[in-house]
Amino acid sequence: MDNEQIIREFIEAWSRLDAKELSSYFTDDGVYHNMPSGPVGGRANVEKMIAGFIGPWTETKWDILHIVSAGDVVIAERLDRTKAGEKSVDLPCTGVFEMQNGKIKVWRDYFDVTTYVKGMS
Repeated sequence: MDNEQIIREFIEAWSRLDAKELSSYFTDDGVYHNMPSGPVGGRANVEKMIAGFIGPWTETKWDILHIVSAGDVVIAERLDRTKAGEKSVDLPCTGVFEMQNGKIKVWRDYFDVTTYVKGMS
């Protein structure tokens, strides 16, 4: 399976809100850098971070607007539609994924944190 298809599946997997499944897409020493925060390294730590912020979510669906790939790099522009009970946000994001042997080695996600906070407040 090529890297772009793996990232398409990873993005689709977010709708299941399963931190263990999502962290399984990372290498053992993978890094998730959610740009408003510092980077988190190691699959177990990535899983813990994901579990922490999806905890209040009741639903999420990420729409891919554009996706491009070259070699081990995949860039996906998305619109992340997320609900936490009565609160919701449509968050424009761009993720840059560095892949290694079919797994995410580094993921950097860029978005406006104010848009997220306003929607979820």
